[in-house]
Amino acid sequence: MGSNGLHANGVVATDGLDPIHVRALRADESARLGEAIRAAYGDTFDDPWVYDAHEVAQRISDGLLVSCIAESENGRLLCHGAMSFRHPHDQVGHVGQAVTVPDARGQHLYTSVKRHLVYLAKKRGLAGLYSETTAAHPYSQMANIELGAHETGFLLGWIPATVDNNAAESEAHRRRAAALFYLRTNAKPARLVFAPPRHRDIIQRIIGTCRLHARLAEPTSRQRLEQRSKLHTHQDRTHNLVVVNVTEPGADLTTALSDVRARVFDAGFEALYVDLPLELAATAQVADHLEALGVSFAGIFPNSREHGDVLRLQTLNGVRVTAEDVAVASDHGRELLDYVLADLSATGHAVA
Repeated sequence: MGSNGLHANGVVATDGLDPIHVRALRADESARLGEAIRAAYGDTFDDPWVYDAHEVAQRISDGLLVSCIAESENGRLLCHGAMSFRHPHDQVGHVGQAVTVPDARGQHLYTSVKRHLVYLAKKRGLAGLYSETTAAHPYSQMANIELGAHETGFLLGWIPATVDNNAAESEAHRRRAAALFYLRTNAKPARLVFAPPRHRDIIQRIIGTCRLHARLAEPTSRQRLEQRSKLHTHQDRTHNLVVVNVTEPGADLTTALSDVRARVFDAGFEALYVDLPLELAATAQVADHLEALGVSFAGIFPNSREHGDVLRLQTLNGVRVTAEDVAVASDHGRELLDYVLADLSATGHAVA
């Protein structure tokens, strides 16, 4: 196998250098995750639980975290990646906690680590893996693309300015974008999804490119909306953002979200994201009306809180958005980013 390829025994070929081993992290080694994160990010990583060895060990033991490392011949941890779940029987895993220690960068180790996670996901029978990857630089995105993943959206302003990723080339301190990626790992039956007319074409393109287990359908003419929407609001002070999970879009959704937006922006939150269930025909009926609130397209992805895929919309509170700050690593990614930025501009946000 060629340079940096992963052998069946979990050893990465390194062109005559000392071999690097890729394997799962055991629960009794949980402190090593925090050590690796701290080496690259200091204490700024935006998931605080990674520094808690007990919490990491518990998640590994409960089957909610599959942690994978690349280590040197003498046992030094060089790279880490993991897939996590909200429930043990989730069909889609979330890949995160990606970190390569500074002096091991440039060897494509994360690609090997994620390749092993993909192998484990296929073996587990998962439908796929999704992840949010920094768009401050293209390196992590390139690792996803090399493994067959594709972009499904861009979350503008997702990463707080307080996160110090020293792999980024820019030193500017402001909120950063994240690219959403999906990697299909096993074939599953396609679900019917309902896209709002405004974004139907881009959603169809994402479904086709990413091979999502979804098929676009049209609401029936007899489809009636509930009078009141059902939604849940999650405030994330660590990220200084709010996610609104709409479980049932109703006729009052624009008014309900207008009230939420006013409250969270008055409270100083910098970003608001809205998730709408694509499996419900009501989403196709109401989503386009939210444009009046300055809410724009971010992407689609599997939502572990609800069955099926969701349409994610976004609106920002005084966050500067500059196209030059968002790196992409593929032609599909560039087309999708152009769409996201154009829709953001069309809904009243300034884009530099």
